[in-house]
Amino acid sequence: MIKNNIDITSCTTFGIAVKAAQFAVFSSVDELKLILSQKEEGIPFMILGGGSNVLFTKDFEGLILKNEILGFEIAEKAGDSVYVKAGAGENWHSFVIRTIGLNLGGLENLSLIPGNVGASPMQNIGAYGREIKDVFHSLEAYHIATGEIHTFYNKDCEFGYRESVFKNKYKNQYVILNVTYKLSRTHQLNTSYGAIEEELKKQGITSPTIKDVSNAVIAIRKSKLPDPKEIGNAGSFFKNPVIAITHYEQLKATFPDIPSYPAGEGMIKLAAGWLIERAGWKGKTFDQYGVHKLQALVLVNYGGASGNEIYHLSRQIIESVRQLFGVTLEREVNII
Repeated sequence: MIKNNIDITSCTTFGIAVKAAQFAVFSSVDELKLILSQKEEGIPFMILGGGSNVLFTKDFEGLILKNEILGFEIAEKAGDSVYVKAGAGENWHSFVIRTIGLNLGGLENLSLIPGNVGASPMQNIGAYGREIKDVFHSLEAYHIATGEIHTFYNKDCEFGYRESVFKNKYKNQYVILNVTYKLSRTHQLNTSYGAIEEELKKQGITSPTIKDVSNAVIAIRKSKLPDPKEIGNAGSFFKNPVIAITHYEQLKATFPDIPSYPAGEGMIKLAAGWLIERAGWKGKTFDQYGVHKLQALVLVNYGGASGNEIYHLSRQIIESVRQLFGVTLEREVNII
């Protein structure tokens, strides 16, 4: 079941050439337990889902476990609320489209985000004014040290901006098995963020459904973001930075057109893509890699780039933005 010296290039959306010393796939808890029982003591390991939020800078000298646990079920109905449970290995976008097909609202703004269901609470994925924490109910996770299955509810996950306990406090301690979302048969549309309203207007839609919102989000993302099947990338490479309002006011005096969004008392969220573009990086290419021509947040592998080249580019961008704006960008992508 555990294979040695495996090329895992196709397991990540960046398409960086990389090998794992050991590799195994599991599609059930029993298979996971068996693999872990066979694992050499002390060898490093990591869980890989859709591979859409990771950059390998070198071969992995350990065991990579690929989560392919599937499943979809209506777990419970309570009034307008419908609780939908999905296996962690399910493709995220396919899952979203399936819920929309059942006329269940809540995930439409998160259409076409790459990756699998298991990554959604880990990263607290978000787009167009909606985050997973807004619709998350619970998840079941396998505790590697004890072999027990624990249930985590919303408050247990300590969700933050692209953060959760699984990225920090409990990193590499749990394997997410399934996730349950609280969706609704009564739809409360969120169309005010980004270009959704503009896209709906362009399509001649005045009374949108959740399907219309999903289609608008898909159209926007396709117009701005490269398809990983065609150009290697991991979507947004950086988080949108949050700064003190006093710092923002100083920046606005110099850059009157700087976009901003409320981020809690005394804080403002900036658009990382705007900062990177203003710093002159949008569309820059360096042989086999660069910054995407339509979206400065996206670093791309045109074919044959190394993980170190992409990482070095991200370091240059962070330093450039820091010098120009006094703002330090954080990577959203996990660096291995």
